Amino acid sequence: MERIGFAAGYDPTMTPRDLAAAFRQAEERGFEVGFFSETIELVRDSVTSLATIGLGTERMTLGCTQIVRLRTPLVMAQTLAALDELTGGRMMMAPGACTHTHAKRHGLHRADPARSLVEWVEAIRLILTGEEVSYHGEHVNFDGVKVSFTPTRTYVPLFIPATSRKGLEIAGRIGDGVLLNATCSPEYTANAIGIVREACEEAGRDWSTFQVWQIINTSVEDDHRKALDAVRWEVASKLDPIQLPFIVKPKKAVGEPWMREEDIPIFEEAWRRGGKQALIEAVPDDYVENLTASGTPDEVVARVQRYRDAGVQVPLLRPAAPHQVERILDLFAPK
Repeated sequence: MERIGFAAGYDPTMTPRDLAAAFRQAEERGFEVGFFSETIELVRDSVTSLATIGLGTERMTLGCTQIVRLRTPLVMAQTLAALDELTGGRMMMAPGACTHTHAKRHGLHRADPARSLVEWVEAIRLILTGEEVSYHGEHVNFDGVKVSFTPTRTYVPLFIPATSRKGLEIAGRIGDGVLLNATCSPEYTANAIGIVREACEEAGRDWSTFQVWQIINTSVEDDHRKALDAVRWEVASKLDPIQLPFIVKPKKAVGEPWMREEDIPIFEEAWRRGGKQALIEAVPDDYVENLTASGTPDEVVARVQRYRDAGVQVPLLRPAAPHQVERILDLFAPK
């Protein structure tokens, strides 16, 4: 049986109750994983959403992204342990690097994204043991910390969400798996997995136990053009002034053939001229076709298979619109 997951979090129209209903449908159709993205665009937060989703599901593994430095390692570990207790041991988490763009967005001082990520992950794992622990690093320092309840599990999987070469290398060295970014082509994915595997093996770790998941923007309609237009907004969300600085160049450095640096001024001008709507209209069709799984049902199935062929073990399908949820679930329900 092919493994499959369902993802959400970028659509501001979906309330926590809407999310819970969609994830419940996914679970009923045999989807193994439910994943929520807590985004720099400030949509819903992961804790509220996962608590609601967790109470609405019974079996599927649940996870989310959380950017380190926005919460202390203690708060992240405490929350993760509480959610794991709430869901009966079904949680995982993907702690991501706090880029300089994230820091500016949240009013934080600049700090080395890679070093702080490693320290947060190490500290969270220590705290989750349930023992009294101390940690002293460049960015994380505490003494005698212990959660006052017994965690359901003393080891909860931590996947590293990564886009850049450095992030992919960190994932291979310290992650239980890697969470590859949305809005990436299968060509990028193959290159990224090669980087992760090399780092994993250089660290003396067993690649056969390492997990590779990827969020895939998915849009299915009977008409190819309609499918592209339905997901164009989400491709554009990766190209706005907030995300553009840490999206295009890092992906190009990994080998993304479908993003062009010469298009950056076009996107910047569109945003200045007309904001979000003008940017959506400026996104070329080939970006949408090559960075997502969009089109007719047969086209979408074939496209997702290309990500599997590149090495993705669990595609996490993120529908472009609420009306597509049921159709995508039916299309990819394990047989």
